[in-house]
Amino acid sequence: MTTKQAWTGFWILGFIWGSSFLFIRIGVEQLPPFQLVFIRTAIAAIGLTGVLYARGKRLPTDWRSIRDLLFLGIVNTVLPFAFITWGEIQIESGLASVLQGTAALFTLVVAHFAFADERMTLRKIAGLIIGFLGVIVLASRSTGTDTTEVDSTLHLLGQLAIVVASFCYALGGTYGRKAMQNRLDPLVVSAGAMLVAAIVTGLIAYLGPVVGVTPPVALDQLEPRVLGAILALGLVNTFGAYLIFYPLVAALGAARTSMVTYIIPVVGLVLGALFLNEQVDARLIIGALMILGSIAIVNLNLGSVLKRARA
Repeated sequence: MTTKQAWTGFWILGFIWGSSFLFIRIGVEQLPPFQLVFIRTAIAAIGLTGVLYARGKRLPTDWRSIRDLLFLGIVNTVLPFAFITWGEIQIESGLASVLQGTAALFTLVVAHFAFADERMTLRKIAGLIIGFLGVIVLASRSTGTDTTEVDSTLHLLGQLAIVVASFCYALGGTYGRKAMQNRLDPLVVSAGAMLVAAIVTGLIAYLGPVVGVTPPVALDQLEPRVLGAILALGLVNTFGAYLIFYPLVAALGAARTSMVTYIIPVVGLVLGALFLNEQVDARLIIGALMILGSIAIVNLNLGSVLKRARA
């Protein structure tokens, strides 16, 4: 992959992941959260497993690797996908895309305890404080004069669900880095974890009604726009995105690839406003800028940037 191709893939990946929140918001109009997550992960699991075996690789059979894939499938896929999907029943897709940026901040805290080369610094602490102040600004939007107490509570719970999902991503991402450093191929991690996620969410979606979980909806009852959103979410935003992501890490490095985080909220906000008529007010913009700014403070070394600029 050439540098030009890598940066083209970078922008494509940012748009794909940013549009996920729009598709989820459309999908939950008619589908229960776990059924939507099951369809999404099942499509991706089939695709990724097919690619894995086509490249001559295999899913692991030893218990240690299976344990890693179980953890990643549940903590890094099932839980965040479920929390985000449920959260978007209560809040706007653009707001969800902004809040999900806090995953980068949670990762700082988790990585501090997991890796010797990821210790907290004053700059990182400052970024964390600004980022979570941005979350507070966004949460204040739930207490408008035109909302009832019930609506405000659900809106806050929806935001909390996205933040919890971000924390799950931080745990899963850190654990996954350790697993891939030690023994597991990235494609094996993606395919195996997605397969675990599809099995778990499938069981919950179709056996869960016995214990009170919302029963699944027949796919032939879905509106075309909802069905299209779900298929796009599985084929493009999950399966396709993972196929783009790992070659990007190899071509650009993990640090530069992680800067796709800056694109996702912008894409999510714009698509939500354009296609779902979601309101973009001053507090949403201020909160988004604070979260994006905090990620920049944490990741960008201004000294190095200035040296490169002078060079």
